[in-house]
Amino acid sequence: MLVDSHCHLDFPDFAEERAAIVARALAAGVGRMVTISTRVRRFQQIVEIAETFNEVYCSVGTHPHNAAEELDVTADELVRLSDHPKVVAIGEAGLDYHYDKAPRDAQAQGFRTHIAAARRTGLPLVIHARNADDDMASILEDETGKGAFPFILHCFSSGRRLAEVGVALGGYISFSGILTFKNSPELRAIAADVPRDRLLVETDAPYLAPIPHRGKRNEPAFVTNTAKVLAGTIGVSETEIADITTGNFFRLFTKMPRPDMART
Repeated sequence: MLVDSHCHLDFPDFAEERAAIVARALAAGVGRMVTISTRVRRFQQIVEIAETFNEVYCSVGTHPHNAAEELDVTADELVRLSDHPKVVAIGEAGLDYHYDKAPRDAQAQGFRTHIAAARRTGLPLVIHARNADDDMASILEDETGKGAFPFILHCFSSGRRLAEVGVALGGYISFSGILTFKNSPELRAIAADVPRDRLLVETDAPYLAPIPHRGKRNEPAFVTNTAKVLAGTIGVSETEIADITTGNFFRLFTKMPRPDMART
């Protein structure tokens, strides 16, 4: 079984065929999907999707693009909302200096609020980091010094140092379809050096469809393509990479019921 640790099933791209998309994922061997929150104020829409499908779970949080809109969201509110049985993570939150859609101080403030919620709940923080390696490493080191918290650097496309800092602080590194792109040899080199017990795969659907689907709308079933490339990158079989990444997933997402415990 594979797991798509990060997708966005609430996005309009999926509205007309959400059930079919989940069915295709299951047929491809993707047994769990986590649909990730980008706005706390839309949490109800996300949790309703998770409630509809046994195999879909969700997070609660504010994407850095939307940080300035939701600075009133407190750690207490995140903790309260995360009590829902289908919520297995906090986020996504972090820093995005590529688009700078929110002021950087607002992004940092929101990020630290989410870290506090992850620390209190023990749920993994889904971290978005783009073109912000130095500040991201600095905040992670500073906040870990106040108390450890579980986290995942999702859709990893940053530099080697941030990967090393993340692993050193106990974090996990998740790779998306970017890993399969022909112009990503440096990323594959980083992936090859990540300890096997810290590797995850994801789609970030509807974005970043892996080869051979590049340029099309991404969906959870396509995580199999990324897993295949990751397997080749670290020199294991496709069965082994499924065992590695799925085992890592359940070790990090501790609230997620394992398949033999899940409701049918």
